[in-house]
Parts: sequence; structure tokens; C-alpha cells
Amino acid sequence: MGKTRLEAFSDGVIAIIITIMVLEMKIPHGDDTAALAPLLPVLGSYVLSFVFVGIYWNNHHHLLHAVHKVNGRTLWANLHLLFWLSLVPFVTGWMGENHFHRLPVALYGIVLFMAGIAYAILVRVLMHHHGEDSVLAKAIGSDFKGKISLAAYAAAIGLAFVNEWLSMALYLSVAVMWFIPDRRIEAALGA
Repeated sequence: MGKTRLEAFSDGVIAIIITIMVLEMKIPHGDDTAALAPLLPVLGSYVLSFVFVGIYWNNHHHLLHAVHKVNGRTLWANLHLLFWLSLVPFVTGWMGENHFHRLPVALYGIVLFMAGIAYAILVRVLMHHHGEDSVLAKAIGSDFKGKISLAAYAAAIGLAFVNEWLSMALYLSVAVMWFIPDRRIEAALGA
């Protein structure tokens, strides 16, 4: 089956996720900069999550650009990814409202970790469907960057109970690592 509906559905869900995150931000009561100060943790968690969701959208776009067809397993793997991404607004809001306290920071990491696992499953399902000699399989290779990301998330979850700011630094480092779109697929398609 073609991939067009999968792309359109995924784009719509991701757009809704971003919209929900911004709608969760409360309008300050006051007309000066002092009224904004209590909202800085909420704004900070929103910006980080916006970047993460944007990274997933960007890489999902590149991933689907490298394939020609999808199957039922792909649809389920994609829904699995969208499920975990749909939890991002909840953990973002909880973390920001509680000023990056340990448990919300750890749960944020669990959602990011599970989204990373779901993305890896989607990649593997697509690679299996298109074969080991496909453009996608060649582009992904051993997926070192994906494995490092999952390890960083796992470490950050545990670190949240020791020092939540170390966890946040790890989350931020993963975002920085992925901020530039994954060029492996673009390079493989251009070759």
C-alpha cells in the first residue's frame, strides 16, 4: 500500500501535539515582566518539547521519503510512535508546572525513551519491509546516533533522582545532537 495516508495522518497528529502543548500554557495575570517570571519553567519545558517533537517530525519525514510502500506492521509501528509522542504534552506540562522536580523529569525521560524505542521499531519494520539492500537500510546503517540517544535517555531517567538538572542536560544534549536533520537518508537518496 502507498505511504501517503500514513504521512498525512502522522503530520496531523504531530501538529495537534504541538498545538496542545502551546494551549496548555497559561496566560500570565499581569502586564509587566514580573508576571512572566513564574512561567519560565513552563516556557522552558515547552521549548524543549517543541524541539523534540519537531525533530521527530523532521526525521519521520526523511524516513518516509526513503521508502516506497508501507504495510500493516508499519501502520502499527507508526501508531506506537504517535502514542508516545502524544504523551509529550502531558509530561511537558507536569514537568514545567512542578519546576523540573525529580519525578516529572524522570517521567519526561521515560516518554522520550519510549518514543525513541518506538521510532527505532518503526525504522526496523520499514527496513525489513524494503530489504537489506534498500536505500533506507544503507542510510541507517548501525544507527549509532539512535543508540546513543536511547542510552542518554536511560541515564537521564536514573539521574533525575540524583540531580534533575543533569537529566535536563542529557535531554538537551540529545536534542542538540538531533537538531540538525539526519543527513544519512538525504545522502543515500542523492547517491
